[in-house]
Amino acid sequence: MTPPNNDPNNIIPPFDLENTTGFNTELAHYQLQRRFDTRVRKNEPLAHHSAFGVGGPADIWITVETRDELIGLVSLCAEEHWPLLLIGNGSNIIFTDAGVRGIVARVIGHEYQITEEANGSAILSAGSGSSWPRIAHELAPLGWGGVEFGIGIPGTLGGGLVSNAGAHDHDLSEVLEWIEVLDARGCNLEGDALSLPITRRYSKDELDLNYRYSRFRSGHESAFDQQGNILAVPRGLIEPAEIVMTLGIRLHPEAPQKLEENLKLYQRERKEYEPINRHTGSIFKDPEGQKASSLIEQAGLKGFTQGKVQVSDRNANYIVNNGGATTSDILNLIKEMRQRVQDKFNVKLELNVELRGA
Repeated sequence: MTPPNNDPNNIIPPFDLENTTGFNTELAHYQLQRRFDTRVRKNEPLAHHSAFGVGGPADIWITVETRDELIGLVSLCAEEHWPLLLIGNGSNIIFTDAGVRGIVARVIGHEYQITEEANGSAILSAGSGSSWPRIAHELAPLGWGGVEFGIGIPGTLGGGLVSNAGAHDHDLSEVLEWIEVLDARGCNLEGDALSLPITRRYSKDELDLNYRYSRFRSGHESAFDQQGNILAVPRGLIEPAEIVMTLGIRLHPEAPQKLEENLKLYQRERKEYEPINRHTGSIFKDPEGQKASSLIEQAGLKGFTQGKVQVSDRNANYIVNNGGATTSDILNLIKEMRQRVQDKFNVKLELNVELRGA
């Protein structure tokens, strides 16, 4: 199935988020509390849900635990024209100091099933909110390999799919078979054209999976303006408009002892360069044929401290919050890192993290 409206000459006009002035926090909180009970909170500090530990408040924060809850929430927000931002672990998100208007919902849940096939392999059907490290740990003693390379990736499988996450010379595209998404693009239309979300299934070949990229990142990445400042990801009423719900991943049989050894090896390797203080994933993508960490280090920035944030002295493609930093502090350091590399090597680094807010 080819996803509709991906043709650049056939673009659907986006919903104008700035015109959603009818959002009533109190009313929305009342209605949502009837569905989600204590999992709904008002004026929730997003610093509590950020890997960096920074970010202003969300008008409303919700934790979504099941597929039915997710579909119901998206449908309700579409009907009521309530702005909704869906996230996973937030390990690659930086929230603005101003926070996020409307509703921010974290999708969690650890439901999965394994279907063995005649050829000896199996398909793992896992919810997008599943923790990658937890999945890897639980599959190893069962003798199923395929996802152990992601043991150190702190995010969810759904978030990993969007960026085609990887480690140790492997990435998710190598084992992915299919995904199921909740297509809410029709919810972001203006006026009478608005429609409710529908479920779609796509094979791996339809996702344009490349290095730290899938078609879900197209138009949904943070970029730099001409002055080198980071721009927040453009936002529609429902963001993202295509919500990954389930992933089908190919597993292969492997001796549990071998899998356990690999997990320990990957964890040791990760600890050698992973910063100790609060941090997101790597800040920049690696340019083709080069390492962003090496370019930043050669530009003299490894261990560089600016106020309360620091370029990691373990791996220069990480930034750490030494305590009390703000989003503005982090963004200023990212700008400095990119400019230094551009001045020295004439290489314009691209972001691997997302700025979300307002």
